Amino acid sequence: MKKSRIVLISFFVSLIVSSTLVVTSLQAKSGEDKTARIEAMKKLSAVINKIEDEYVDQLSADEIVKKAMNGLLTNLDAHSSYLDKKQFKEMNIKTSGEFGGLGITVGMRDGAITVIAPIEDTPADEAGIEAGDIILKIDDKSTLGMTLDEAVSLMRGKPKTDILLTIVRKNENKPLVKKITRDIIKIDSVYAKLFQDDLLYVRIKSFDKNVESAIKKAIQKHEKQVKGILIDLRNNPGGLLDQAIKTVDLFVDKGVIVSQKGRNEEENMDYRASTSGTYKQYPIVVLVNGGSASASEIVSGSLQDHKRAVIVGEKTFGKGSVQVIVPITQDEAIRLTVARYYLPSGRTIQAVGVDPDIEVKQAKIEELDDEFAIKEAELQKHLEAELQKIDGSGKAKPQPKKSLSDEEVLTGDDIRKDYQLRSAMSILRALVIVK
Repeated sequence: MKKSRIVLISFFVSLIVSSTLVVTSLQAKSGEDKTARIEAMKKLSAVINKIEDEYVDQLSADEIVKKAMNGLLTNLDAHSSYLDKKQFKEMNIKTSGEFGGLGITVGMRDGAITVIAPIEDTPADEAGIEAGDIILKIDDKSTLGMTLDEAVSLMRGKPKTDILLTIVRKNENKPLVKKITRDIIKIDSVYAKLFQDDLLYVRIKSFDKNVESAIKKAIQKHEKQVKGILIDLRNNPGGLLDQAIKTVDLFVDKGVIVSQKGRNEEENMDYRASTSGTYKQYPIVVLVNGGSASASEIVSGSLQDHKRAVIVGEKTFGKGSVQVIVPITQDEAIRLTVARYYLPSGRTIQAVGVDPDIEVKQAKIEELDDEFAIKEAELQKHLEAELQKIDGSGKAKPQPKKSLSDEEVLTGDDIRKDYQLRSAMSILRALVIVK
């Protein structure tokens, strides 16, 4: 890998889309006609000169070239982009683990700005933004024809300020308007909880630098009693490649975890599992959905190919390309797609995603109470509470929203209201029994 390149697997890959004009020499590359190359560059130069001389608004050569760069990379793919000084600075903020905004990861899908996933316990999550929502308007501005960079800039702002997102959601008759209050986004990427004393639930919100160590710590803490592990990657938009690889390496002791293949041989790499420090004794279930992207797809797909885990849930997002950041000046850069990721079986993730072994759609399950099971004491307390409501002496106090990460134990109530989690736990229990 060239020293001037910083390799990223995009946690926020889809938050930045622009384009760029790649400045090249006129030297012919292998197999390319030097004359044709020179003629193509002359054509571009002629267009720039004509705009500079005759366009209705006066533009400097620098402004024209930047617009040309934006247009070029936008037409390459949804993830390549030109980063001006402001965008380059914002990118560094996004990868620091704390930033101001809504807590939402977006990408370009079929020309529309689409939510990959809201980050758990953030303003976007609390406002009810869902994976797959299409952002139609940001405040009063339409997103039609808008780049991701422009959309992200509009969504960012000072903490405690409000923004209105108009979204289009599948199976909704009309667009929904969501009011969200911006805040400082702090990402606690991993938490673990016990279920029924012997199943370990590990929730990974994003793949930051602490994921592998947090998972290992949780397993070691409960190693003597744990019989199976459920890894929840729903709405996890990705993160650091090395953490995805290390996560798989915790449960696989040999073979390729993921491959990176591009046009240039220097971009090609195989990342392999190591024998030491592997937890082979635990059955594993991985829970995914349409908001699971990038690093999440590497983890779920690789564990699936190694027959190391049962994948439960819904088809993942399908983001499996490699971007590098190439500085072109001291404070400007381009983000360029240089390779794609391939799972151990040789299949690609890009635009395809990972299909679950067992498909489970999210659903609401209503459990009916047995009317004959209400005990006399319970009924009396219930009626007393109802009387208090009538005379005003027992007004219900609003309860703060409880996050699943607040407690160390996963209860029956927690999984009863989450059908996918409930199903995944049942499958994990079956694997433990069979083992």
